[in-house]
Amino acid sequence: MSNYGDGFGRGANSPWWNAPSHSTKKVSLRASITITLLVGIIAGAFGAASSGSLFGYSTKLVSSNSTIERAPDSVAGIAKRVLPSVVSIEARGSDGGSTGSGFVIASDGYILTNNHVIAGAVSSGGKIVVRLQDGRSFDADVIGREASYDLAVLRISNKRLTALQFGDSEKVAVGDSVLAIGSPLGLSGTVTLGIISAKDRAVTAGESQGDNSFINALQTDAAINPGNSGGPLVDATGAVIGVNSAIASLGSSFGGPTGSIGLGFAIPINQARKTAEQLIKTGKATYPVIGVSVDMSFAGSGARISDQSGAILAGGPAAKAGLKAGDVIVEFDGRDINSPEELIVAVRSKDVGDVVKLTYLRKGQRATVMLTLTAGK
Repeated sequence: MSNYGDGFGRGANSPWWNAPSHSTKKVSLRASITITLLVGIIAGAFGAASSGSLFGYSTKLVSSNSTIERAPDSVAGIAKRVLPSVVSIEARGSDGGSTGSGFVIASDGYILTNNHVIAGAVSSGGKIVVRLQDGRSFDADVIGREASYDLAVLRISNKRLTALQFGDSEKVAVGDSVLAIGSPLGLSGTVTLGIISAKDRAVTAGESQGDNSFINALQTDAAINPGNSGGPLVDATGAVIGVNSAIASLGSSFGGPTGSIGLGFAIPINQARKTAEQLIKTGKATYPVIGVSVDMSFAGSGARISDQSGAILAGGPAAKAGLKAGDVIVEFDGRDINSPEELIVAVRSKDVGDVVKLTYLRKGQRATVMLTLTAGK
C-alpha cells in the first residue's frame, strides 16, 4: 500500500490527494513594500489629475457615492456571517510546526479541526495556538482526536464565541454552491467559491501508512490549499456541510502545480459531528467495523478479504456471517464496492450497531448476508 501523506511531491509513490495542512509561507516584506509603493505612485498620478490634468490632457474625474446592497444570502453576506467563527491554528512541535484552520462548534470554546494539523505537536509535546479573526490568540488544549476520521477537538479559554450552524451533508447535491474558508499559506480569513463536484469519494490520507484516515468525502472545486485543512465548507445558507481535509495535486514529480487544481475533499459534517460529540464527551471516538482485514494490493474489482492469519476477527460480524479468506466483497448496503478503500469508507460512514447487507463473491458464486457493525479497537 502506498504511503499516504499530507505533503506535496513526495515521489512516484505519493498519492494524488494530499492533506493541505503544513504551511509557513507568508507574503514577503519586499512584496508588501513593492505593492505599497506602486499604489503610492498611482495615487500620486490621480492626485495630479484632480487639478485638471492627467499626463498632459484635460480631464474630469467623476466619483460615485452609491452604496452596494449585499443581500444576507449573497457570497459576501454569507462570508461576513461565517468568518468570525473560523480560526487559524499554529501547531508547534519539537521538530517544526504546521499551520491549519478550524471553526467554532460550541460557544464555550470548542473548536473542530483535522487531526493531521495538530498530530505532530501532540506527539512531541508541543504547543497549539488558536488565532481568532479579530487577531486575539489563545493557547489550546486537545480535548480528543481520532486519526481514523482525521478529526480533532480543541478548546480555548474564550467562552463567548459564536458557533457555526451544522448543515446536513446527506442532503447535499452535486452542483450545490459552497464556500471554503480558512487560512491557506497562513493567509487567515480566505474565502473561495465553488460547487459540490461529487459525493462519496473514497479518499485516503494520513501521516504514515499505519496512521491512515479513510474519508467518505465530498468533492469540491472551491480552491483549497495548504493551510485550509480543518476549515469549514459551508453551503448557500452558511451552514457547515464539511471539514476541508485534502486536495488532489499533480505534484512536482509530474511537473505540475503542487497547489489547488480544483479537486478538494471534505469530511461530511454528519460524520464529523458524531465524532466531535464523542470526543467532547469521552475524549475518544469509535468507528464501525465488519471484522475483516482486506488485501490493499488487490487489483481486481471489489475488496478481497486477506489470506493472512487473523484476517477475519474471531466472533466478529464477518465471522458470524460466514465470510472466509479470499471472498471478494462487491456491494455494501446498496453501494457498489470497487476497491478496498471504498469498502473501508463505506463501513465508516455507518454507525456502530447498524445492520447492513453485504454481497460477496466466492469462487465465482454470488452471495448476500446481513451483519451488525461493531466498534473497532
